[in-house]
Amino acid sequence: MTIPNLLVELFVEELPPKALKKLGQAFADTLLAALRAQGLANGNSVATPYASPRRLAAHVTRVVAKAEDKPVQLKLMPVTVGLDADGQATPALLKKLQALGKGADAVAQLKRQQDGKAESLFLDSVIDGASLDSGLQKALEEAISKLPIPKVMTYQLETGCDMPGWSSVQFVRPAHGLVALHGSTVVPVQALGLQAGRQTHGHRFEASTDPIALADADSYADTLREQGAVIASFEERKADIARQLELAAVQLGQGYTPISDEALLEEVTALVERPKVLVCAFEPEFLEVPQECLILTMKANQKYFPLLDAEGKLTNRFLVVSNINPADASAVVGGNERVIRPRLADAKFFFDQDRKKKLEERIPGLAKVVYHNKLGTQAERSDRVRQIAHAIVNQLRLGTHPYTLEDKDSFDVLDSKVQQAAQLAKCDLLTDMVGEFPELQGIMGQYYARHEGLRDGVALAIEDHYKPRFAGDVLPRNHTGTVLALADKLETLVGMFGIGNLPTGDKDPFALRRHALGVIRILIEKRLPLDLSTLVTAVGGIFGTLLPDATGSNQQLLDFIYERIGGYLREQGYSAQQADAVIAVRPSWGEIPARLEAVRAFAQLPEAPALAAANKRIGNILKKAGDVGQVVDAHVSEMLLQEQAEKALFAAMQQILPEADAHVDSGRYTESLQVLAALRAPVDAFFDDVMVNAEQDDLRMNRQGLLKMLHLAMNRVADLSRLAV
Repeated sequence: MTIPNLLVELFVEELPPKALKKLGQAFADTLLAALRAQGLANGNSVATPYASPRRLAAHVTRVVAKAEDKPVQLKLMPVTVGLDADGQATPALLKKLQALGKGADAVAQLKRQQDGKAESLFLDSVIDGASLDSGLQKALEEAISKLPIPKVMTYQLETGCDMPGWSSVQFVRPAHGLVALHGSTVVPVQALGLQAGRQTHGHRFEASTDPIALADADSYADTLREQGAVIASFEERKADIARQLELAAVQLGQGYTPISDEALLEEVTALVERPKVLVCAFEPEFLEVPQECLILTMKANQKYFPLLDAEGKLTNRFLVVSNINPADASAVVGGNERVIRPRLADAKFFFDQDRKKKLEERIPGLAKVVYHNKLGTQAERSDRVRQIAHAIVNQLRLGTHPYTLEDKDSFDVLDSKVQQAAQLAKCDLLTDMVGEFPELQGIMGQYYARHEGLRDGVALAIEDHYKPRFAGDVLPRNHTGTVLALADKLETLVGMFGIGNLPTGDKDPFALRRHALGVIRILIEKRLPLDLSTLVTAVGGIFGTLLPDATGSNQQLLDFIYERIGGYLREQGYSAQQADAVIAVRPSWGEIPARLEAVRAFAQLPEAPALAAANKRIGNILKKAGDVGQVVDAHVSEMLLQEQAEKALFAAMQQILPEADAHVDSGRYTESLQVLAALRAPVDAFFDDVMVNAEQDDLRMNRQGLLKMLHLAMNRVADLSRLAV
């Protein structure tokens, strides 16, 4: 016997486009889960979501008309409460049975079972399986209540009440229709003041029939396509738009490609029911405006797809996704071209006006822009960033680990560029273009800097100091931008942590997690030999009295950043153990990649598991010694070495450790760990044959000193104990 499928549709007014995909998926998932929970659907049932601008629907396979009855064992009460001394039912037990629809004769059917420390009475019963009518009603109500609605509307029902507006409903948009079909049978459920039927509606203008009568659940998508001119599936509509965009670009030739933007594609998919891609154009003179401005205004304001040429430059052609498909599309094309023209003209006006005033002339205006009421103005912030950048350059210049500039610039020249870029980096916030499009901050500063003839290093740094702007974004392109980006992010992090503006749960209004990841990526991927703790302390000092407890908040910030390194490194392909091993010794950030590669190579050696386990054992021994107040020095007296195994280990260490240390000092971390691998045999023999915690104090302390010396040497590259299983 074939089990029928179920179709449920809510027909509504235009849904919020940015939330449509999530709403459709949530509606289908919750409906399926609720049906499964009641036994009306099983593990083989599949829910297919449908979502268009005016509908949310779900098609669920293998839904039964009635769930199977379910045997249950009901706990009634303790035996001491339900039965008297003679074993007869008490009034309390009889009342309980009566509430369950049972008479006094059911007492003989009760079972006595141990329930914890007491004995209780249980009744075997059967719960009737849910019917689809009641079960779907419950599932539908749950699916509606759990929708991730961005903002709820309250509206009045049109029918079903004596007085207009007497009853009201809350939902994401006013609902006008409900379909519930089990096979070809209507399921009599209600929702949002609507009674379920089999009629729905298609495209506002292009449907061949209205209303549309659905024959059964399985014909839903095909019927809407054929009679309603609607592609009900969000994913199918999205794929159709992507195909049409590519085809339109290819037909134009000249290597044109539509701009790739997943968010824009999904938003446009949520705006149309039967898409038709059309080619439009604007006047070529608008291309004098930076293409980022034109692209942003076309995407953000009009939901158009700009076309790029073979070199990735913007052309004066763009693609429109229309919701209608007239025989003559010239009116639609012309209308869209007329709409975009004033938008582009505004962008050109802003660009021309902004260039009449130099960035340097805008510096005083930053003093009138509040950055944060506890941290001052943008002018004060820019000055802090400038000082932080200077401190970074000095640490690179004077650090214990040498850092070489890739170009011919000296550190003095780099510092000069960074200082200039820091003063100008926020000035484009005062321009008309950034005022209209905040997303262009930094980008427009770079264009205006170039227009003024500033050095490329400074112009690029003005744009790049915001990078990485998002996960996977590129890093700054030169040293000036790298230093400035790091300074800007550290200023934000130290300042916000200092005044207690910390991320909570999924809320992070100041994007501190993103800033922390940006700091991590810059330090590691640019291999900067900087001491983050020293740097954070210096930044806290630059804030001065603005931060009441800089020491405490700085430590909190360092922990916050280090908590995120592990996740970043795991994304780069390193195991959690390998990442933890390197992070544990908190090396210079520029050394992390090399140390990780060394640990990865060491982990492949056959000696690695035994040495990692031994290292963990040594750590535990030294920790216990410290717990009882012993101070263990990395010192060994050869006169106190008695056992052959400890003498052999000491001799091996005397030969191997100097070579391993020399490799570490030269940055050859892989070679250092490979040399240490030769200690496996003498270490194993030591633990097999030597009692570390000898009763004699001098022997015990000498052996602990030997292990302390070994522990320090083994953990110079990474904490190898973290590799132990």
